[in-house]
Amino acid sequence: MTTWTRLPILACLALALFIVTAGAHDAKADTAASADRIAARVQGFYDNTRTYQARFEQVYHIEAYNRKKRSTGNVTFQRPGRMSWAYDEPNGNRVVSDGQLLKVYERDKGQVVEQPLGTSQYPAVLSFLVGKGDLRQMFNLRRLDEKRMNFEGGYVLEGLPKQPNSAYTKVIMYIDAQTAQVRRMLIIDAQRNRNMFTFSSPNVNATLPPAAFTFTPPKGTQVVRR
Repeated sequence: MTTWTRLPILACLALALFIVTAGAHDAKADTAASADRIAARVQGFYDNTRTYQARFEQVYHIEAYNRKKRSTGNVTFQRPGRMSWAYDEPNGNRVVSDGQLLKVYERDKGQVVEQPLGTSQYPAVLSFLVGKGDLRQMFNLRRLDEKRMNFEGGYVLEGLPKQPNSAYTKVIMYIDAQTAQVRRMLIIDAQRNRNMFTFSSPNVNATLPPAAFTFTPPKGTQVVRR
């Protein structure tokens, strides 16, 4: 993803240098515009989506230990700001927001953390999925080579956050060219840990019961409020 520029050193090639660099600038502008247009399509899809349900697979790679943890489950979004991540057994974790309060339940710790949605960085990178953010305002975007990224037939966008934060330093979005839905998202943090979400079997604009975004932890669970 790094671009190397080889500069001629002979004065007689000055004109050629001008042409090459002008062409490079044009290509860069085209790439930026293309990324912006793709992002606009993605944003348009989610802005016009009331509800979204899908299966997900999460693969979390811990860089320091070179270890991977794989989880699966069901995810549900509803604009504005509601979401539910229900992890399959034996994990059993839950992440639920009713649009105001975010609850993160970790079964193995016997703990649920509650905090206002707006103060948490946990879902910030995914906020555009629930009508809470705009990709082009959140990230500096560029389009990556889909063939190199093993996603031919779709689009791949890299996003660097415009506002630095401790939760992530980069996101890579794999986008369905036909529907503009995000099929896969890779989130990379400052420790180079990699959190990959892959979405499948999407169901758009289905009617959802209010209970879809409520969660009561098991009796005896420690509640931590922030």
